[in-house]
Amino acid sequence: MPGQYKQITKKVGLPPGTLLHIGSTRSEKVKIRMLCYSSEHWNEKEFDKVDELLENESITDKCWIHISGIHVVSMIEKIGAAFQIHSLVLEDIVNTNQRPKIEDNKEYLYIIVKMIHCYDNKNIDFEQVSLIVGSNYILSFQENDNDTFAKIRERMKGTTGKIRSKGVDYLAYALLDCIVDNYYVALEYLGDKIEVLENKIIVHPQPKVIKEIHTLKNEMLFVRKAVWPLREIINALSRGDSVLFTKDTLIYIRDVYDHMIQVIDSIEMYRDMVTGMLDLYLSNVSFKTNEVMKVLTIIATIFIPLTFIVGLYGMNFKYMPELEWKWGYPVILLFMAFISGCMIVYFRRKKWM
Repeated sequence: MPGQYKQITKKVGLPPGTLLHIGSTRSEKVKIRMLCYSSEHWNEKEFDKVDELLENESITDKCWIHISGIHVVSMIEKIGAAFQIHSLVLEDIVNTNQRPKIEDNKEYLYIIVKMIHCYDNKNIDFEQVSLIVGSNYILSFQENDNDTFAKIRERMKGTTGKIRSKGVDYLAYALLDCIVDNYYVALEYLGDKIEVLENKIIVHPQPKVIKEIHTLKNEMLFVRKAVWPLREIINALSRGDSVLFTKDTLIYIRDVYDHMIQVIDSIEMYRDMVTGMLDLYLSNVSFKTNEVMKVLTIIATIFIPLTFIVGLYGMNFKYMPELEWKWGYPVILLFMAFISGCMIVYFRRKKWM
């Protein structure tokens, strides 16, 4: 996060609409994938250059153009000029530190969401996805080429799906639904991590657990920051304020909203659990320390009368009748053992040991 804010300071003094990529430094090649479709047919093509896309004649009534990679600002600028996208919108697309939001520019809707990836159940990563929904087209911009929407394309290639028979607003719903579905994968990862960490805290709390709690707490903070604003976006779409979304599609948007409520409830629950983990760790460490101190106290208490007896007969007085008694030593040992046994029995009845 601090590195991202350092990048933002580069824009200080620049005029509004200046395109400057803010995000992780990337060198991979930008990929452009175009999928034109209707209820009867579909056509998919890939391009390496923007000019090849704009010169293509197969752009029909419904078209989805997906751009993987936003670090080449010149390509984003050309696409924006071709589809008459406002320069401020293009500025937000190349700035990966944007908060999820929705803007209605009458001719198109601009939506920013955060994609959450979970890699091999070891760590999670955040990625910005920008959607521009027009009357007959969708432009989607993604930071890298991890092929998140591969299942959507597979559904479009089938003849029995609803995507090809409905408008681009239904495709926008499908993309948002795919992003929300990935949140469940991240929640599963976080839930497993919380369960493992709780077992560590209860069974064997080590000092390094505090670092793991801090790391998990930061992950939960970033997940909440990425997910929570999407609830407002879905709610705004479900109200039907935009003419680009039909009433039939709004039913599906409301279903995504229900999923978002479940996701947010789970995040809040996990957040409370992580917040209480530090208290659980301190309580467990304190409990184990008290157990150790109790054992030491019991041992010390048992030896108090024994120490008194040993100290009493350790005094250097000449006239002590027990000193010259033949059975004095074994009797004193038996007496000391008797006292220790009585104290142990007493402690056990009190359930102190």
